[in-house]
Amino acid sequence: MAPLVTTSALEFRAALPGGGALLGLDLGTQTIGTAFCDAGWRFASPGKTLKRGKFGADKAALAALVTERAIKGVVTGLPLNMDGSEGPRSQSSRAYARNVAEALELPVLLWDERWSTASAEGALIAQDMSRARRASRIDAAAAAVILQAGIDALTGGFG
Repeated sequence: MAPLVTTSALEFRAALPGGGALLGLDLGTQTIGTAFCDAGWRFASPGKTLKRGKFGADKAALAALVTERAIKGVVTGLPLNMDGSEGPRSQSSRAYARNVAEALELPVLLWDERWSTASAEGALIAQDMSRARRASRIDAAAAAVILQAGIDALTGGFG
């Protein structure tokens, strides 16, 4: 049976009855921002930004993070249009999520990422971070925003 790929927090939570650490992903065309949350799903923290390449290389880098952090599931951004509809980037993200679920044998929750980068940018500016430093951290910060929104839904009982 193929691992779960869903937009439902309830369905994702049901696939992880024991909880466990989660990996958040913000997929860009050139990079992948990563974030992690604790096994109790309380808070998300930015991880590193990976250079995106062919899926085999991405898979190896993600598998290393999964092993290192004992990851039980993945929350990845789903880029929706402002009206909530899906476009080509959404379809690409769904395909990537299916590949991740199969390659890592983990459930994947697709989460609306419409305001994640703007929110992450605002938080980094509030920390008085220079433009150059923000540029190197924005993808991981956006992954943390996406992951935090996902775990808030997982623990809040909606989705």
